[in-house]
Amino acid sequence: MIDTSKTGSGLRDKRGPWRAFRRSHLAAGLAAGLFLLSAPLTALAQQCTAERTEQLVPADPEVCSDLREAVRDPSALPLAQYQDRLNRFLGNYCHRAEGSGWRRDTSVRDTGPFTANLQGGEWQGKDHGTHAPVVIWYSPEMADWLTRYRSDGESTASDAPPVPDGAIMVKEMFPAPASRCSDVDPLKLHPTNGAAIMIRDNEASYDGWYWGWYGFGENSGWAPDWPPAPTNPMPNQGFAQYCMNCHASAEDNLTFASPNNIKGAPGTPLSFLSQNFFEAPAPEARHREVALPDDEVHRLGTPHYKSDQELLEALRALSDELPDWDSVSKMPSQTYDNTWVGADGPDASDAFLTSSQCAGCHDAGSTGLQFDMTEPNPHGDDLFNLSPYATWRSSPMGLAGRDPFFFAQLASETQSFHPEDPGMVEDTCLGCHGVTGQRQFHIDQYTETESCPDFRRETVNAVPWPDDHPGVENAQYGALARDGISCTSCHRMALGEETEDALLQPENACVEKRQALLNPDNKGFAKTFTGSFPVRPPDSLIGPFENPKVKPMENALGITPEHNTDIASSEVCGSCHTVHLPVLQKGEVIDYTYEQTTYPEWAFSAYRTGDTPDGPLPHGKGARAESCQSCHMPSEDSDGTPYRSKIASIQEHSNFPEAEHSLGPDDIDLDVRDNYSRHTLVGLNVFLIKMAQQFPDILGIRTVDPMLVSMGVDPLLRTEQAMLDLASNETAEIAVDKLDSSTDKLTAHVSLTNKVGHKFPSGVGFRRAFVEFRVLDAKGDTLWASGRTNGAGVLVDQSGEPIEGEYWWSKDCSARIRPEERLHQPHYETVARQDKVQIYQELVSTPPDDATAATCGKGTEPAGQLTTSFLSICSTVKDNRLLPHGFLPDDQRNEIAKALGAGDELAEDVAPFAVGDDPDYNQGGGDSLVYEVPLADLPDGAKPAAVKATLYYQATPPFYLQDRMCTAKGEDRDRLGFLAGHLNLDGTQAEDWKLEVVSSGAVPLSQ
Repeated sequence: MIDTSKTGSGLRDKRGPWRAFRRSHLAAGLAAGLFLLSAPLTALAQQCTAERTEQLVPADPEVCSDLREAVRDPSALPLAQYQDRLNRFLGNYCHRAEGSGWRRDTSVRDTGPFTANLQGGEWQGKDHGTHAPVVIWYSPEMADWLTRYRSDGESTASDAPPVPDGAIMVKEMFPAPASRCSDVDPLKLHPTNGAAIMIRDNEASYDGWYWGWYGFGENSGWAPDWPPAPTNPMPNQGFAQYCMNCHASAEDNLTFASPNNIKGAPGTPLSFLSQNFFEAPAPEARHREVALPDDEVHRLGTPHYKSDQELLEALRALSDELPDWDSVSKMPSQTYDNTWVGADGPDASDAFLTSSQCAGCHDAGSTGLQFDMTEPNPHGDDLFNLSPYATWRSSPMGLAGRDPFFFAQLASETQSFHPEDPGMVEDTCLGCHGVTGQRQFHIDQYTETESCPDFRRETVNAVPWPDDHPGVENAQYGALARDGISCTSCHRMALGEETEDALLQPENACVEKRQALLNPDNKGFAKTFTGSFPVRPPDSLIGPFENPKVKPMENALGITPEHNTDIASSEVCGSCHTVHLPVLQKGEVIDYTYEQTTYPEWAFSAYRTGDTPDGPLPHGKGARAESCQSCHMPSEDSDGTPYRSKIASIQEHSNFPEAEHSLGPDDIDLDVRDNYSRHTLVGLNVFLIKMAQQFPDILGIRTVDPMLVSMGVDPLLRTEQAMLDLASNETAEIAVDKLDSSTDKLTAHVSLTNKVGHKFPSGVGFRRAFVEFRVLDAKGDTLWASGRTNGAGVLVDQSGEPIEGEYWWSKDCSARIRPEERLHQPHYETVARQDKVQIYQELVSTPPDDATAATCGKGTEPAGQLTTSFLSICSTVKDNRLLPHGFLPDDQRNEIAKALGAGDELAEDVAPFAVGDDPDYNQGGGDSLVYEVPLADLPDGAKPAAVKATLYYQATPPFYLQDRMCTAKGEDRDRLGFLAGHLNLDGTQAEDWKLEVVSSGAVPLSQ
C-alpha cells in the first residue's frame, strides 16, 4: 500500500448503480485461532455447484479431430477465426478426450489458501489462490514435456528444450474452496468459473504462448474479442496477455506446471490452508471479473440524451448539421490495442509496444492478491489506484491518441489551413499525439523501402477486424497510435551522450529526417524539439530506481529494465513540450516558429534545475528549482512525506502462495521504494476528462480499470480530482489588495500570483484564463461585473451580448468577422467597463499574402488573420499569459537557449508581447490590475457591499470550438460537435464551460 496520509479532497462518487465493492478483498484477516474459539466446527455442507449428473466429455469426436490441428496453431488465423474454432473445440470438451492422450490433474485442487473471516456475525470466505481451484488438462505434447523434464526434482532438466508448439493447458476453474468438489469425478464438473488457457506457439511472440480466459456454455459471459464488447474490455485471449504478470516469475517457459499434479504420475500436489468449515457462497473468481465488466457502457456521469441546442446556438456551431447517437462516428475500440514483442525480438520491429504489455505488472491489483500502488478511498470501501498504468492511462497523455479536440484540429489543418500537403501535416502532428504508431510505421517502412512515407490519419483507425477492413495491414500502427503517448515513448527515450549513437540505429529510422524538417538550424537537445527524440535499444527500458529486478521483464518481453537518472529530468518532457514548427503558406515553408514553449518557460524561470543530461546550463538552478516531474508526477505529499510503494504487481516468492518451478526471492521479491512517483500527468483540461467519462463508447475506451476492476475508484474520476486539486491548490492565487470608494466610483486593486513553473496558461496557444470581477450587494446579488459568461463560456457584457473578439465567424460559418482587425481584448492594467475583460492568453495571426521570413516572427507587425492553425503562426498579436517567478532577462535567456542548441528566437518567442509598460511582466510571478467601477453604472438605488474576484480557465474557449466547426468537416469534426453538444457539465466544477481556478471570496467594502 502507498505509505502516506494524504487523501483525495472532495471526491464524489458519480458511478451510481455501477458501483460494486468486493468487501471480502478489503477486510482484514482475523487472528488465526479466532474461528476455533468463536464458532462450532461444522462440515462444509454446501453442494458442489459445478457437479453435473452426466460426464461432460466430447459429444462428437469427429469435431474434435477436425479442429485439433487448428487449435494447436493460434497464429495461423486472425483472432476472430481462431477463437471460433477454439470455442467449438473447448465447448465440445475436446480437451477432455483422455483416449486421445489428454491427461488431467487427479482432482480439483486449491492454488492458495482459503480463509474464514467473521463479518457482521457471519462467516465469509476468501480465496487467496493465484487461480480459483483448478483441474488442469494437458495435451499429449504438454504432458509428455512435463513428465520428461520436470519429474526429476525441483527444477527443469538443464537440457530441456522449450515447450513444443501446439502444447496446450486448459485450467478449468471451480468454486472455492476445492473441497466443495474434490470428491466429484472431474468429468462431471462443469467449469463454472471458466478456464485459463495456454497454447504454445513459439513463432508468434517472444513469450511463446497464446493466453486467455474461456467461458463454457451460453451463460458464461464469454464472447469472442472481435468485435469488441460495448465496454471495450481487455481481450479475453491473445498473445502476450496480462497473465505474464504472474507467469514471468516461473523459472522457465513461463509456466509453473508440475507433473506432481497429473493423475497417475508420481509426486504429491501442493496443499494449502483451507478454513472450509462453514457454509457460504463461493467468492467471485478474479478471471471472470476481469473478463466481464458489470454493465454495458459504464459511463461516469450522465450525458445529455438530446443535444443542448442552447449551448450550440451560443457557440454558433452549426448545430443543425451534427450527428446523433446513432450516426456519430466512434473511435476504434481499445480492445484492439495490443501489440507485442515478436518471437525474434526484441529488435527494431518491436521498438514501440502498446501499454497492454505493461498493464499486467504496472497496474495495481493485477495479481488479485497484492494491492501495492494503492491507498484506501476515505469516501468509500474501495481503493485509489495510484499505479503508473492507471494514473497515466486516464491522463491527457494516455488519451492523446483519442483526443477529439486534437483530431478536429488536425482536420482543420489539412482541409482548410494547409490542404496542399496533408500528409506532411498529419505525419508532423501524429509524431506527438500518435508517436509510437508513427515511429513504428517509419521504422518498418524504412526497413522495407529505405523511405519514410507520411503516417496518415486514416492509419489511426486501422483495426484487424473484419478481414476486409480498410487498412487492416496497418492495424498494428493504428493500435500504437491510439494508445497515446505511452510507456515505451518515454521509458525508451535517449538523451545526452546517448543521442548521437542512437540516431545511427534502425529503431531511429526517419528521426533525423524529422529533425531536419522541424528543427533544421537547431543543435544538441534543441534538435529533439517537437517530439524528435531518438530512442534507446529495443531490449532496454529505463527507470529512476536502482537495482531493479530484471528477470520477470526479461522472461516476458526480452527487455531489461535499467536504472537511468535521465528519466527524471525535465528534458524528458521538454522534447515534446517545446513545439517548433514551420510556418506554411500555400504549401511552402516561409519561416519557423515556436508554437509551444512550456519547457523553455520553465528553463528561463526560477524553477529551472540548471542541469540537463547534456550537462549544466548557464546561470545554474533557480531559487525555486523543481523539475517538471515534481509537479506532474508527484513523489511526495503536500507535507513533503515521500510516497512509498513497490513499483509493480507480480507473483513474488515470499508473499504469494507457494508455486512449483518458480524463481527464487532474489529474482522476484520486490523492494518498497521511496519517492514512488504517480504518473498523474495532468494539467487543467477537465473538459477532455469529462468527455472521456461520459462518452467511453464514442471514444472507444474502458472506464473500469482492467486489473483493479470493482475494487478501485474508476481512474478517470481520480484524474478529474487531481485536476481540481491542481487548480485550487497549486496553480494561482488571487486577492483584492485594496478597496477605495468615492462619490463617483469604486476602485479595487486585484493581484494574481502564478504558482506554476511556467506561464499560465501554457501549452497550446488557444488555452486561456480570465478574471471575473463582481460588485455585490448585501444579498450577494451582482450589481456590476467584468468577465461574466453565458452557458457556453462565451464572455458577455451586462446585457448578455458577447464582448468583442468572442466570435470569429458568422453564425453560418460563411465569413470571418472583420478579420483584418483581429478583434480581441487587449491586455489591461485598468478595467472600467463591463464589456472589457482581462484575459490571459496568446493570440497569433497568419502570414499576409506573399509573406517572407522577414514578415514573420515575434515583434513583427501582424498583417494576417487571427488563427488557431499551429502551422500558420506568423506574428504574435498578444501574449500576456502570467509569467513564472524569476523570469530571466533577454540576455540570460539567450545564453540558456544557445546552451540548449537553439537560436535567439527561442528566447524572443518566450517573451510576453503587447503588455505595454506593465512592470509585472519584467521578472514575472503574476499580475496586478485596477478595477474602476463608475457608481453611475450600478442599478438605481443599489448599494455595493462587497467585491469578488475569480480566476477561471478554459482549455477550449468558444472561439476555438467555433473555429473547428467552421474550418473542418467530416467525422472528426462532427464527433467533436456531438460530444460538445451532449456533454453534461451541470453541477460540476466546469459548469458553463469554464473551470474555476481560485477566488478571493466576497471582500466587504468595510474592510
